[in-house]
Amino acid sequence: MKITILDEALERIKELEKEVAELKAENETLRNRNFGGRKKHDEAWMAAYNDFMLKYESGMTLMEIVAEGDVSRRTAYRYLAYYKELQKIAGTSKSVQK
Repeated sequence: MKITILDEALERIKELEKEVAELKAENETLRNRNFGGRKKHDEAWMAAYNDFMLKYESGMTLMEIVAEGDVSRRTAYRYLAYYKELQKIAGTSKSVQK
């Protein structure tokens, strides 16, 4: 009789462990959910930034880039700040190498 109860207990433990694993996976999915806001620097962001950078380096003003309608004014200023920060870092690393 004890063996039957022990077998049932072991079976129940396996069921509970499986349920815990499923809940952990669901919890991880919910934890990594995107709630909106500013996007990460993914491929789409980098493509838009590189397009902005090419236009800016070719001599277009910020307002000309915005007038084309691809990016908003705020986004253009954000890209410009990012561009200037990268230029500052690149300038610093070049002066260190000399």
